Amino acid sequence: MAANRTNREDRRRVARIQARRAFDASRTQRRKRDNLFAGAAAAVVLALAVSLQISWFSSNPTAEELALVKEQAASGLPREVPDKSLAEGRTFTGSLALGQGEVGVELDGNAAPQAAAVFKTLADDGYFNGKDCHRLTATEQMGVLQCGSENGDGKADQDFLWGPVENTPEDGFYPAGSIAVARGADGDSHGTQFFIVYKDSVITQETGGYTIMGKVTSGLDVVESIASRGIASGADDGQPNDRVTINSFTLN
Repeated sequence: MAANRTNREDRRRVARIQARRAFDASRTQRRKRDNLFAGAAAAVVLALAVSLQISWFSSNPTAEELALVKEQAASGLPREVPDKSLAEGRTFTGSLALGQGEVGVELDGNAAPQAAAVFKTLADDGYFNGKDCHRLTATEQMGVLQCGSENGDGKADQDFLWGPVENTPEDGFYPAGSIAVARGADGDSHGTQFFIVYKDSVITQETGGYTIMGKVTSGLDVVESIASRGIASGADDGQPNDRVTINSFTLN
């Protein structure tokens, strides 16, 4: 019975992963082509996803499919984007322990429930432990430290993308101490990365801005000190001179 139950769970996980990829493929098609054609393409892709799920549920996962499940499980990512209801009306407080010191944080589930739900779940799952803060931006208008990339290269995991943008300032002003969610050009391209604003900053809102999900409550000087050490390349945007590793990220 236990073996059968494991097989069923594996098939469900594979189906969810593949269905998500099919949906993302259809969304890409919609952006590239006109509405009429894109609608037809999306319908075809989603129909294929449904038929594939049916076939997966009726047979055991292949070795490749099981490897995909294990890979995602090892990454520490949730199998699905957490529902915003997990954070609605709640405030989470805790700490971000960096190699250079501890930063007190607060996430606001009233202002940004979807973001707060995602990052609370990621923190609880231990996703951030050992991850680097891979990017420091130090220009006249903007000062931020960005963290949370899976491999420290700034790339997003395409199997874990979500939206929408929440609680973004219309004037593009991000006060020092803001904690915001990094993303790509698309409003549904958030992932696991966030940035801490260590000085009052003005950030372009051309693509819709960035979700402010919380704030630093103590230890902003830790981030300021990291910034004062500069950027490895000598430019104003790149890897910090000192490696910045997250030892733990706890939220209560």
